[in-house]
Amino acid sequence: MSTASNSADGPAPDTTDPARPVTKRSAAKAARRAELLTAAARQMAERGFAGVRLEDIGGAAGVSGPAMYRHFASKVELLDEMLLDISRRLHDGGAAVVDQGLPAAQTLDALIAFHIDVLVTKPDLIAVQDRDLTSMTPDANHEVRRLQRLYVERWVDVVLALSAENDEIPLHRDEARVRVHAMFGLLNSSPRLPAFPADRLRQLLSAMALAALRVPSAGMSENPDC
Repeated sequence: MSTASNSADGPAPDTTDPARPVTKRSAAKAARRAELLTAAARQMAERGFAGVRLEDIGGAAGVSGPAMYRHFASKVELLDEMLLDISRRLHDGGAAVVDQGLPAAQTLDALIAFHIDVLVTKPDLIAVQDRDLTSMTPDANHEVRRLQRLYVERWVDVVLALSAENDEIPLHRDEARVRVHAMFGLLNSSPRLPAFPADRLRQLLSAMALAALRVPSAGMSENPDC
């Protein structure tokens, strides 16, 4: 994965495993499953996890209620898969950006662009993740939170590296982490913002995210206990 924008669309399916040859039937089933996940994300983003039934999701994708159970055993299983997938996309995409080894300023720009790409292409998933995380099974919830922590810490590392390179007011890791979380809150609210031209919104969000991460807090001590 060489670019941030590619990772927003997720990895291409692996068709080289000889133990699991891809047939027309399996490809069709995978495509249908992807349609159901997209329909579920759209409906849950609009109505919430509790307000959506498997039958509603199937109906939106042209699948009968009983047929839904050939793809997912329950609504919770579907939610787990959705949110694990978006968490892995964010984690893996962020890692790919950092692993390019660019200077800190360019890495931060690329991370912001990557995250906004995901927001633009997967706004329903971001909305569901933000609201319905607690409806997951405990194991899936634990894994999502683990991936989220790793993703946040990659950002924190870059923010601290940039601050040191620019001889800015020294940041404690705790403050850098707060900044990153606040910045995510800002960006992840974008699906709920009023209508705005997409290209201008991207520019505005990028500028606001960068300002939130780079501007030192006037008058704040580097000692978090003060």
